[in-house]
Amino acid sequence: MNVQVTARRFKAHESLKEFAMKEVKRLERFSDNITKADVILSYERAKDSIKTAEIVLHMNGQNLLASESTDDFKKSIELAVVKLERQLDKLKTKVIDKKRVAKK
Repeated sequence: MNVQVTARRFKAHESLKEFAMKEVKRLERFSDNITKADVILSYERAKDSIKTAEIVLHMNGQNLLASESTDDFKKSIELAVVKLERQLDKLKTKVIDKKRVAKK
C-alpha cells in the first residue's frame, strides 16, 4: 500500500509523518484490496487550534473516507483509523453476506 502524507498550511515533523504511516499500515490486515492511502493533516488558526486528520483509502472500485478533529494530531489520526477499521469491517461483512446469498 502506498501512503502519502500531506500537511496543509504547515510543515509536518518527520515523526508525525512516520506515526501516520504506521497507523494507516495497520489497516492492511482488514483488506488486501487497499492500493493507496492519502493522509491530509490541517488545522484551524483559532485560539484552541483544532487539528484535523482526514484519511482517504483507495480500493479497487471504491474509496473510503474518515475525518476526525481534536486538539492533537496523533489523537485525530488514531480516531480516523478506528473509523476506517469499522468501515472496512462493515464492507467485509457485506461481501461475505452477498457470497452466502449467492450460494443458496
